[in-house]
Amino acid sequence: MDIAVSYHESLTKLQALDWPQDGPFDRLEWFGLLGPVLAAMAERGDERVLLPLRREHDHLASLTYWFSFSWRPLGRSQALLTALARDLRRQAGRIVLAPVPGEDGSADALEQAFRKAGWLVFRSTCDENHVLPVEGRSFAEYWAARPGKMRTTLKRKARKVEVKILTRFDEAAWADYQAVYAQSWKPREERADILEAFARAEGAAGRIRLGLAYAAGEPVAAQFWTVEGSTAYIHKLAHIEAAKPLSAGTTLSAALFERVIDTDGVSLVDFGTGADAYKHDWMEANRPRYRLDCLDWRQPRAWPAIARAWVRHLAPHNRPS
Repeated sequence: MDIAVSYHESLTKLQALDWPQDGPFDRLEWFGLLGPVLAAMAERGDERVLLPLRREHDHLASLTYWFSFSWRPLGRSQALLTALARDLRRQAGRIVLAPVPGEDGSADALEQAFRKAGWLVFRSTCDENHVLPVEGRSFAEYWAARPGKMRTTLKRKARKVEVKILTRFDEAAWADYQAVYAQSWKPREERADILEAFARAEGAAGRIRLGLAYAAGEPVAAQFWTVEGSTAYIHKLAHIEAAKPLSAGTTLSAALFERVIDTDGVSLVDFGTGADAYKHDWMEANRPRYRLDCLDWRQPRAWPAIARAWVRHLAPHNRPS
């Protein structure tokens, strides 16, 4: 049976098909929030593979939002992925895929498919993903292994704030989240409407865990988590700088960890990407996220990017020892 390749600038018709949904960043509904899409699909019989992409000014790239934990193909057929990579040479001379996970084989599968399809592929580590394998522990057992300073802080400060954890989207609670974020150290949200739409959808599905900490009735810390399957995802967290002496962020984090471990029974807590030092206190493992720069050497428009990629690739090997 022949493999058919098609390209779609709307996800509406594709949503009727059966797609793997291993997490929040694998659903077509998620990609539908992110704006213009070029969905590249290969299918053969009941098998299909989809690459949600977007057009940049001179290349194609993964369709992601800045807080996407990962990006990977939807579908697992290596033959379909290779056929799709081969056909994509008609669409662009360069395709940049990131942040691709390695622990599930996605990075290897994509690199193999694009190389077999005739692309030059430059693979590099672009980010890191902090996770906590719960390994059957209770929250008390997990907490006993945290740094002593954290445990002492919680013991001293926990009673200074009131904590609420919501499992549905609530307008007033979201307004409190936004108020905290606006007064925090975090930069202003780009496309905050995407985050809110995502939160509403996760709330409607019962996956949201929206945590808020209050002092004297005022919100001082906020965290946006979701729980899906056996994984808890920590999407956003912030606290008001003026309330830092209350350690409300530590108190709220501990309450949410206790909730997802003891009540939701997750086996993994995913703290997303970024090299933030504080994540090491809460997490126990670190997974790389990869960037695959795929270049078609047959196309002159790709040659400048190929030259730059070779320079970047060779530079670490040419440094004096």
